[in-house]
Amino acid sequence: MVMAKVYPKYKDSGTPWIGKVPDDWDVLPNRTLFYEIKERGHIDEQLISVTISQGIIRQTDLISNSSKKDSSNEDKSKYKLVVPGDIAYNKMRAWQGAVGVSQYRGIVSPAYIVVRPRRKQNAKYFHYLLRTPAFAREAERWSYGITSDQWSLRAEHFKMIYCPVPSTEEQKAIVEYLDVVNKMIRRYIREKQKVIKLLNEQRQSIINRAVTRGIDSNAKFKSSEIDWIGDVPDHWVVKPLKFWVKINQDVLSEDTDENFEFHYLDIGSVGTGILDRTPEKLIFGNAPSRARRILKEGDTIISTVRTYLKAVYFISQKTENLIASTGFAVLTPCANVYPEFLSLVIQSNSFVEQVTANSIGVTYPAIAETKLGALNIAMPPDMSEQVRIVEDIKSKTMTYDEMIAGLRNEIAFIDEYRTRLISDAVTGKIDVRDIKLPEIKDMTDSEPIEDQETLEDVEDTEEVVNADE
Repeated sequence: MVMAKVYPKYKDSGTPWIGKVPDDWDVLPNRTLFYEIKERGHIDEQLISVTISQGIIRQTDLISNSSKKDSSNEDKSKYKLVVPGDIAYNKMRAWQGAVGVSQYRGIVSPAYIVVRPRRKQNAKYFHYLLRTPAFAREAERWSYGITSDQWSLRAEHFKMIYCPVPSTEEQKAIVEYLDVVNKMIRRYIREKQKVIKLLNEQRQSIINRAVTRGIDSNAKFKSSEIDWIGDVPDHWVVKPLKFWVKINQDVLSEDTDENFEFHYLDIGSVGTGILDRTPEKLIFGNAPSRARRILKEGDTIISTVRTYLKAVYFISQKTENLIASTGFAVLTPCANVYPEFLSLVIQSNSFVEQVTANSIGVTYPAIAETKLGALNIAMPPDMSEQVRIVEDIKSKTMTYDEMIAGLRNEIAFIDEYRTRLISDAVTGKIDVRDIKLPEIKDMTDSEPIEDQETLEDVEDTEEVVNADE
């Protein structure tokens, strides 16, 4: 990609989140750029959703590309109409980037704000601008609420935020440049993720076999008398999970000092055996009410709500003040259990499938603590054998782990580059007008990027759809 140049002359925008802008750009309040739309009563229109990762998408696409369910209200008379070119944002999550321009005609939850550009503004330019981290921070500054999970950016405050405004011709040039760059990078990330998926499958097959059949090729087997477990080594013990662990022992009390600082793991941070995001730093006074479960080294956490997410993670090292959502069960191994072996058993396909199979609920499937504890697992009674199995797994999966980590680092680097490039282009830090764009065939971009299927997108359709204004 050809390196962009800077503009010949800049001026102070007068707005800290924007900084300096090209000399001929305007800086205007949103009330002069957009007007709010509150058209209701279109109950037969398709549902569309505002997501953090992708902006506005059809809810059918959100559901078909994941295990998410339709959580919309049955009465859609108060849902708001959106037409192509409109911008909608989730007022509870604008500060996290849940905003975008719509390509579709449809309806959104009444908890969302819908605005339409005035004059001949290029809505796609504002799609890129309003999804930058800098704007998200400005949206956070204008949002308010008792805790972070209740912060709301109301329409009257959105209208007071200032934005950089180049000419419509320049808006078009910026959009064309960013569309090409964004699609090229998404394609690159998607290909890397396909490789990660294959590596994970091979890695998981090694783990599944070792934690269900052991590593002794001469071992004799017996029936576990449980269909989904099958045969196990003759000397292994099959008992309910609650025999091997203690569940949910420690939580933060409501009397905790409001300035108590901790690292927080929500369900959206956790994949199967991995962290998708670094734990967030919070203080108790501003933390969501679900941030309560105290974690210690050696614990395993498993999601008991939205169990289709298959969020399982082993706390392998001591982290000061590590707290998990109450949407997790915290499993603390008993004295005769090697913590890491237990975690690998919990991560195995057969156990995770039983958790989801025994969950109740269509939209938000969940498993009760008592039901989780009653699920059987097979374990070697001798901890030394558990340790040997873990070491064998580590030696056989080391190469996979290194390759996956390398690919994830590549994805993180290119994604950070894309974010910076978009921010620089829409705020005038670079001039992309004269860059010759490459001719790329088949630039369709409908296939989702897997790592962006995060909890925020899951929760996007779960906002308070009965909200009145």
